[in-house]
Formats: sequence, structure tokens, C-alpha cells
Amino acid sequence: MSQYSIEILEPAEIEFDEAYEWYNKQLTGLGRKFFGEVSRYLSSISENPYKFAAKYDNELHFATLKIFPFLIVYWVDEASKTVFVVSIFHTSRNPKKFK
Repeated sequence: MSQYSIEILEPAEIEFDEAYEWYNKQLTGLGRKFFGEVSRYLSSISENPYKFAAKYDNELHFATLKIFPFLIVYWVDEASKTVFVVSIFHTSRNPKKFK
């Protein structure tokens, strides 16, 4: 299976940047750990975007991080072999916003 490109949409980029900065303020190096975990998940998604289930009867897939309380929400465009990341959000927020 060929790898898919990852395109992080602007709202997800903003969410990621805010979380990264917040973790860095909590503890030196914690932002880097957050970055590392998100990067590992994106790499895994790139290899197999169907690894994580689609929910809410639509095409959005939800990857739950193991260490940090975040979800990576994305959809797959088969024609261009691209994964579009629409959100990287804290699990305390309501995922039903994606319905």
C-alpha cells in the first residue's frame, strides 16, 4: 500500500500550536513529547488511513492519542491519496461537533 500525503488544515494547525505552547508552559520538553506523539500518529495514518474507524455515519476518522488527551480527526481523499486533518482537539471538547 502506498503512503498517503498528510494535509493539516488551518484550524487543526491552530489547535496543535495552541496545545504545543500550553504543554511547553507546563513543563519544559512536554510540548516536544506532544509533538512527537502527534507525529507518530500522523505517520501511522499516512501508512494506513483506515486504521482508525470512521464515526457518526460520515467519512471522518478519529484517532485517539494514547499519552495526551487528544483526538486527530481526518478524512481521506482516495483520488489524490491525501489525508486531510480537520482537527487536533482535546478530548474534553464535544466530538459531536463533527456530526
